[in-house]
Amino acid sequence: MSQTYQPKRKKRGTTHGFLVRMSTKSGKKIIANRRSRGRKKLSV
Repeated sequence: MSQTYQPKRKKRGTTHGFLVRMSTKSGKKIIANRRSRGRKKLSV
């Protein structure tokens, strides 16, 4: 059997990237929450 996680940078960016987050209302909320908590990285 192979490992379940096969990392791909493009796939990761297009699914969880900053621009994707900012494109929706709920995504903006996620970024705002992470900012308020003082996260070093807001998204991928």
